[in-house]
Amino acid sequence: MFNFRQDFIRFAVQQNVLRFGEFQTKAGRTSPYFFNAGLFNDGDSLRNLSQFYAQAIQAADIPFDMLYGPAYKGIPLAAGTAIALSEQGCNVPYCYNRKEAKDHGEGGTTVGAPLRGRVLIIDDVISAGTSVRESIELIRAAGATPCAVVIALDRMERGLGDLSAVQEVQQNYGIPVVAIATLNDLLDFLQGEAEMMENLSAVEAYRNLFGVEND
Repeated sequence: MFNFRQDFIRFAVQQNVLRFGEFQTKAGRTSPYFFNAGLFNDGDSLRNLSQFYAQAIQAADIPFDMLYGPAYKGIPLAAGTAIALSEQGCNVPYCYNRKEAKDHGEGGTTVGAPLRGRVLIIDDVISAGTSVRESIELIRAAGATPCAVVIALDRMERGLGDLSAVQEVQQNYGIPVVAIATLNDLLDFLQGEAEMMENLSAVEAYRNLFGVEND
């Protein structure tokens, strides 16, 4: 049932979205891997990525009424995921926000379906949690209820304190965060791929230094 997680890691590696080497993180750490969802940048990769989001949502079994994609990266993710869910028999509305409110035409701060009911936020990753906080505030201001956040990869890495960025969101806002795959899934993938084994020890060492376990 959960093979899609390993399939997603393999897909990300094949697309060169998930790379191995030495990369500087925003926290100033030298990471042995780097994930850049912005490189899912053509029709085929976006279609496949959206299908992985849809599988993760269905596996999590969280009740929701619509999708919301925070600008900018969340916009194609929410639209693509809505299409993928529709292809699986689950047709739901979606919307996204404007970076600046429009004062002419239809106006407003969002585009698409009105924010109503239980809203599932679709984003690529959670780093500082700023995008999530802004999304939750906007959704609540519209009278709707943020019910979960869905991301591509959970690095399971400590932030400034003892918690990961994902755990901080769950603690601060009381909503679950669903990831297509996590650092544990990445390690499982590396252990099963002979040609990738050279990266395993570096990723394990990094986890031992900065990693946290999800509840």
